Amino acid sequence: MARRDSAYVKLNEFNFGKVKGGSLDVHPTEKALIVQYELEATILGEMGDPMVGERKECQKIIRLKSLNANTDIASLARKVVEECRLIHPSKLPEVEQLLFYLLNRKKSDKREKHSPRDLAPFEGLELDEEANINRIDHYVELLYEDIPEKVRGATLILHLARNPDNLEELLQNETALGALARVLREDWKQSVDLATTIIYVFFCFSSFSQFHGQVTHYKIGALCMNIIEHELKRYDLWQDELQKKAANQNVKKEHEKAFKKYQGLLIKQEQLLRVALHLLLNLAEDTRTELKMRNKNIVHTLVKTLDREDEELLVLVVSFLKKLSIFLENKNDMAETYAVEKLARLLPCKHEDLLNTTLRLLLNLSFDTGLRSQMVQAGLIPKLSSLLADESQRQLCMCILYHISVDDRFKSMFAYTDCIPQLMKMLFDCGESPMDPELISFCINLAANKRNAQVICEGNGLKMLMKRGLKLKDVLTMKMIRNVSQHDGPTKNLFIDYVGDLAAQTGVEEREEYVIECLGTLANLTIPDLDWELVLKEYNLVPFLKDRLKPGSAEDDLILEVVIMIGTVSMDGSCAAMMAKSGIISALIELLNAQQEDDEFVCQIVYVFYKMVFHQATRDVIIKDTLTHTPLSRSVEYDEEWGRKIQSEKFRWHNSQWLEMVDNRAMGDDGEPFMYGDDGEPFMHNGDILERRDLFYSAGTEGGREGEREAETFTSFNIGPVTSYPSDNALHYA
Repeated sequence: MARRDSAYVKLNEFNFGKVKGGSLDVHPTEKALIVQYELEATILGEMGDPMVGERKECQKIIRLKSLNANTDIASLARKVVEECRLIHPSKLPEVEQLLFYLLNRKKSDKREKHSPRDLAPFEGLELDEEANINRIDHYVELLYEDIPEKVRGATLILHLARNPDNLEELLQNETALGALARVLREDWKQSVDLATTIIYVFFCFSSFSQFHGQVTHYKIGALCMNIIEHELKRYDLWQDELQKKAANQNVKKEHEKAFKKYQGLLIKQEQLLRVALHLLLNLAEDTRTELKMRNKNIVHTLVKTLDREDEELLVLVVSFLKKLSIFLENKNDMAETYAVEKLARLLPCKHEDLLNTTLRLLLNLSFDTGLRSQMVQAGLIPKLSSLLADESQRQLCMCILYHISVDDRFKSMFAYTDCIPQLMKMLFDCGESPMDPELISFCINLAANKRNAQVICEGNGLKMLMKRGLKLKDVLTMKMIRNVSQHDGPTKNLFIDYVGDLAAQTGVEEREEYVIECLGTLANLTIPDLDWELVLKEYNLVPFLKDRLKPGSAEDDLILEVVIMIGTVSMDGSCAAMMAKSGIISALIELLNAQQEDDEFVCQIVYVFYKMVFHQATRDVIIKDTLTHTPLSRSVEYDEEWGRKIQSEKFRWHNSQWLEMVDNRAMGDDGEPFMYGDDGEPFMHNGDILERRDLFYSAGTEGGREGEREAETFTSFNIGPVTSYPSDNALHYA
């Protein structure tokens, strides 16, 4: 910011010369013309000779209070040109045109907006004289007088400070700033007007980052914190006093009188709070200063202020909270003070800035699980759902609702609002154009709930989704459809008409992520009446499924969906037989060996075997190929012989280390004493070692030493996990 040149400070040293320019414009808000011109000024030397030539850009405002529908535009234009020498007579037509524009300019219905940094003017700034930077010393002297004179002096200085061109010059006047800080520190309790005016002066400095150091130097921020805390306590006292008088019917007139007084005090107090909080918000640009504010419980103070009704004050408070909410500690403070509950009462509101700022704060807070719960308890789901109709706030509302929908506990609540019908309309209005990621992501979350899925499918909902998903090959739309298909009940039966369309999407030319969603949708269709054998044959799906089972043939996500799809069709006996003949069972075993560290793969493959074992056509193949790999004890229920074989093989599998040890010893050097029994016969003869019951017990056990207790055969055990210890010749059952 350029400092005011000293050549313009003392006007009595100037000779004003030629005036150049004289361009015309209209005032943006008033019925007035603005004349822009350039003034050449010359400083006179001691002998009256010109020393330095200077130029200054100036403007003159011509207010036209008499301009109305009955005004003669031509006559008024001539009068303006005649009385204002800055306007050349040749510009008369231009003046007429501007006057006509001013007369017909439409008045905006919206009130003037002020961003948090542009503090709106308030009562108490009016003066009967114009402030002059040359009289700053006189204004400072007023600060040493009584309260009314102090208010007057501070107000005159404020008028100077509101012009940014004066700030650097005021800043260099340490006497003025020091006097203002001293008066504020000593007298702020005596006059709200005085405190408000002085804080406003420092607010003007705080609007520029380069002046923050000077404001901090006078400790204005800490003083503002104390003032705000004091005013909030006063507010509580006023409320208590009013409630007491309202409860006493005998002093009704006294209550009315007190209430009128309270309203006047409240207006002035809220002006003070606005300017003080504005100043703190500006200073909070420095995170170190913001940390100091937090240590003084700024969050608690702001949340308490949310109870007020003044919308401009609320915009400021919510903006401040939004800035603070990006830090974890401040967010936790807001959770402790139940800020969400107080914010909920602000929705919906007619004040556009307040509504937008509140939604942005809620969006910041919605990343926290606990605060999302508070939002639901405060009834924000129906409120935010109703705001989806407002295009200017739709994006924010949708993002907040999306975060809430992440939690399964809250998904079902959306079914009892008008949220889902609005979302479906937005989806269909997109036509074939790309959808907003927030919109479709929100819909995908909601579709994961059964009741929501039913609402989505109402009317032609599913039909329209399938049409868009299949025509545009839209992965996200298909993901939403897949979520809908997972729910049992009437919604699942609606997919019968689309089985063929979905099966046809498994071509090699389709994108893999798209095929995953189509295949996942098919895998969800566990419908008894669906003829899967016909689907597999008509769309030649068996070779596709088998090829995708090879490890590395595709991404793991697609391979996993293929396994799940095989499990779904295996409920049908004829389909299971087709799978067995095609060699899919062997492919599944290879995949199981390759993915044995992945619990999801293991679980799904075992489930496929579990389903296939119910069918005679596949049971023998499965047991033969998978005995030693999977716990297929279900087969025991169908065939005793196979049950015994499974138990035997399971015994071999679990005790493979022990058996290997015995085999190695039996094949050792000749003459080893442990190779032979007491009768001289070798332990390892041509028979099966598992027939030797005496090997099932340790040498030191009673049954193994004297044979007094006959060992039960292993086939009578309910075999569980078995562990073997190579250090002794014994088998151990865990």
